[in-house]
Amino acid sequence: MPAKKSSGSRKKATGRKYGKAAGKAVASAMRRKKKGTLRSGKAGKGGAVKSRQQAIAIGLSEARKKGVKVPKKKGS
Repeated sequence: MPAKKSSGSRKKATGRKYGKAAGKAVASAMRRKKKGTLRSGKAGKGGAVKSRQQAIAIGLSEARKKGVKVPKKKGS
């Protein structure tokens, strides 16, 4: 029976789907939604965001643009 290899000081892989910075981007978008300054559409030309889900989507989209660990959008 082969001997087990010790893992040493290797970091255990976390099962996080989203990076910590993604959460910060979403939190920022939620604050802007509450304040009324979060806008939809390209370059914020659309109306003010009223939906919580839309605010989360915008936050994740901004995080993706910054290169944060966020899963890809599902294809339609």
